[in-house]
Amino acid sequence: MSHNHDGYDYDELDEIITLIDEDDNEHVFTVLEYLEIDEQVYVVVTPQDDPNEHAFVFKVMVDENGDEFVMDIEDDEEFARVAEVLESDELD
Repeated sequence: MSHNHDGYDYDELDEIITLIDEDDNEHVFTVLEYLEIDEQVYVVVTPQDDPNEHAFVFKVMVDENGDEFVMDIEDDEEFARVAEVLESDELD
């Protein structure tokens, strides 16, 4: 995933990403949107095989090599803040 997070240049919103869970199972998702809150980038995705299933939100992180990866939002307050922004008109 290589995107311009600072400039919100997300022309590839039909992007497909594959995530591997802790049991080494692959899950394919379609990216719905990226958003930045307090200088942290998040990605909203739906399962590619069932786009009507609920969406998932992951935190986008960057490793020491500059490669992006996603992780669960483990902090309840952080998740609530992201959900509030998603449900509001702040993204429009």
